[in-house]
Amino acid sequence: MFLGILVILVIIFLSYRQFKKGSEVPLADRSGVEDTTGDVVPPTKVLKYGEALVLYKDKRIQLDTKCQASPNNATFKNNTKIMIDNRSAVTRTVKVGSVTTIKPWSFRIVNLSASTLPATWLVDCDNSQNVATLLIQK
Repeated sequence: MFLGILVILVIIFLSYRQFKKGSEVPLADRSGVEDTTGDVVPPTKVLKYGEALVLYKDKRIQLDTKCQASPNNATFKNNTKIMIDNRSAVTRTVKVGSVTTIKPWSFRIVNLSASTLPATWLVDCDNSQNVATLLIQK
């Protein structure tokens, strides 16, 4: 009986550690996405998921378990950084200007930069195309 309880506690502990580990995404992992100018932001610190939600509360595109985006229409100023938030248990391949992968329950910060304005960018998620429309303005 004691051994069974001990095994369950170890499993819970390891699951919790993995969950906490997945809730922090190094800046290099989330900002290593090249924008249209080819700039890559160097890593400087770890941005936790909760911090990202606060920083990007009005600049977030959330992808659900079926690769659907919320909101599916948004307008941003040129050179705005937005959060692409993967709320599923699978790694997603997402196209927002350029193609990037987002790990399960993770996010990426992407810079929306267009040389000709206004510009319309369509967001693709895995095999689902045009799950969101982003209008980029001056």
